[in-house]
Amino acid sequence: NTSGVGVINKDIAISPDRCRPGDAVILSGRIAEHGMAIMSSREGLEFETTIESDTAPLNHMIQKLLDAVPDIHVMRDPTRGGIASALNEIADTAKAGIEIIEEKIPLDETVKGACEILGLDPLYIANEGKVLVFLPRDDAEKALDCMRKDELGREAELIGYVTDNHPGIVTMKTTIGSKRIVDMMSGEQLPRIC
Repeated sequence: NTSGVGVINKDIAISPDRCRPGDAVILSGRIAEHGMAIMSSREGLEFETTIESDTAPLNHMIQKLLDAVPDIHVMRDPTRGGIASALNEIADTAKAGIEIIEEKIPLDETVKGACEILGLDPLYIANEGKVLVFLPRDDAEKALDCMRKDELGREAELIGYVTDNHPGIVTMKTTIGSKRIVDMMSGEQLPRIC
């Protein structure tokens, strides 16, 4: 059993229903490392380099971020179901569209290769030390600068924006310039890991 004990700051309101068209979407670092580390360990898969879990406590980085940019609308940890599921949950709650850019999503080459070999989409793979942050576009650079000064956010990237087009749907501009819908994951892409 786990309990969180702390103080809720009355000036900070973080909730998926605060997601607004025009918001920037920031991801704190490379995706899919935790899920692929567990999968490769369980299945005895070996790659050129070891894939390590991204498990990490983000509380100190998040506190610095809130101090620097208090008007954060949404924060979400993209654990089970990866960033695709987290983004879909936010889009559905806010009834807003989210557009992400594939080439902006940080992804380790070894993890990318492992996903390709296994036929898995890294957007749906679990992360344990990452955070998605939605905030006004004007605050994005300040937030990125703050996050990148922290070891756990040094690879943070602005990966997309919230739009009033296609409410409740997540789309992605692919590296070849097309757009695809990023659906909510149906079923389990990997065996449950936690």
